[in-house]
Amino acid sequence: MGRGRVQLKRIENKINRQVTFSKRRSGLLKKAHEISILCDADVGLIVFSTKGKLFEYATDSCMERILERYERYSYAERQLKEPDLESPASWSLEHAKLKARMEVLQKNQRHYMGEEMDTLSMKELQNLEHQLDVSLKHIRTRKNQLMNESISELQKKDKALQEQNNLLAKKIKEREKEETGRTTAAAAVVALDQQNHDFNSSGFDQSQTMSSMNISEIYPVMGENGEAVGGVTRYQNSNFSNPVIPSWMLDG
Repeated sequence: MGRGRVQLKRIENKINRQVTFSKRRSGLLKKAHEISILCDADVGLIVFSTKGKLFEYATDSCMERILERYERYSYAERQLKEPDLESPASWSLEHAKLKARMEVLQKNQRHYMGEEMDTLSMKELQNLEHQLDVSLKHIRTRKNQLMNESISELQKKDKALQEQNNLLAKKIKEREKEETGRTTAAAAVVALDQQNHDFNSSGFDQSQTMSSMNISEIYPVMGENGEAVGGVTRYQNSNFSNPVIPSWMLDG
């Protein structure tokens, strides 16, 4: 016997209704996944249970992109059918869509934070893990880029500081050479002045001493063989007296 047609109506038994919901929900999600792969279609499926739990399926787990596409399409359709956007009905519809979108974004954010994971299936958890891995890859790439830029900037600053340090060291050496040259020249001038002073003092004493003695004549002293062996100087100075040679011998 063939399977009879199931009459579509609300199941009164609560347990049977929950079991049927679980089975049909799994089959619906499976069919949505199959049609997205076989037909290369973008599929977005949203299911709320009687208890308010959300079950969804989206191609490549990108429900936001599908919703944005749907909003753009529906907005274009409304523009053709309802050009008056200032009406209260249009604002109410827009508010409802924005509120639904905000709830979806908040739910995804909680999932990214690791919260409310009980309602997710294995496939949804794998897709979430893949999204987190891709996000971490982008974060690490950006971090490495910033680190490389920072290192390059620090290297440029280090090179500039090194060049400035070398320039300052060169100036210091040149100034030290100039100071050394000035010190040497000053020492040479002082030494020359001291020598001149000593020479002038010594020359003044000799001239004063020589002026006190008036040399008039030099007499030779003869030896036994008749050769000159020395001489005796005669001074015409009243203050000078020779204790060895008498004055009468000098006068003779």
